[in-house]
Amino acid sequence: MAIDRELVDAAIELTRRRFPGQDWAGAAALRLDDGTVLTSTAPEPPNNAVRLCHETGAICEAYKLDRKVVASVCVTAADQGRGFWVLAPCGVCQERLFAHGPDVEVGVPLPEDPTRWRTLRLRDVQPHWFARVFPDDVWPYE
Repeated sequence: MAIDRELVDAAIELTRRRFPGQDWAGAAALRLDDGTVLTSTAPEPPNNAVRLCHETGAICEAYKLDRKVVASVCVTAADQGRGFWVLAPCGVCQERLFAHGPDVEVGVPLPEDPTRWRTLRLRDVQPHWFARVFPDDVWPYE
């Protein structure tokens, strides 16, 4: 299932509710294989070395529920009223999402306008991922 307005809006709504009026605040929304949408955001501990990504809480919740993640999007509120930007998953989040298979769909910003996005599968975001050597029929992470 592609990243759609519902999923992006869920992340934006959490950001607005949790961080009203704050620039560069963000959140993530994940869709599970049963259609459930989970949202999460990242705590800000004093030691930046232990920070987590916005997606982490929802990924952990999906694991707790024993559900597969099928789509993920992360947003941030840009400064100076420039709207909400879609962020591609960082390398760590890509690894976390790869636990759900190479076909998890993620939102990536359009280069000319980060308020707009397109959907890519993890296998296309990370074409040289180390586990690509495994054939699909022996995928070791599902």
